[in-house]
Amino acid sequence: MKRILIIIVAVFVLILAGYFAFIYYVPYSKGYRSGELIRMSHKGVLMKTWEGELSQGVSGSQIFRFSVLDSDQKVIDSLNDLEGQYVKLTYVERYKTFSWWGDSRFFIKAVKKETSPFKYK
Repeated sequence: MKRILIIIVAVFVLILAGYFAFIYYVPYSKGYRSGELIRMSHKGVLMKTWEGELSQGVSGSQIFRFSVLDSDQKVIDSLNDLEGQYVKLTYVERYKTFSWWGDSRFFIKAVKKETSPFKYK
């Protein structure tokens, strides 16, 4: 009986580890988004996460919401420095998110400053 219980627990742990590994390492999609970075915030009570918004339209009606993992400190610093400017974001979309990662399934991997196509000379 003890051996069966150990096997059941081991199988459960392997399934749980496989699930977390799949969510973390297998992206749903990868891509780029450009727009004006309108918000970056560090929010939460118990688990603080970095969240941001990118305006992709002239009127601000098309908002792209994203998260940044705490381990990507260089990206967080770049986003904080470029707030209010036109940027190009490289993102990875995951199948699911967890509360300690952020609110969005879109995670930013790189940021680059761009020139806005809406500014006239």
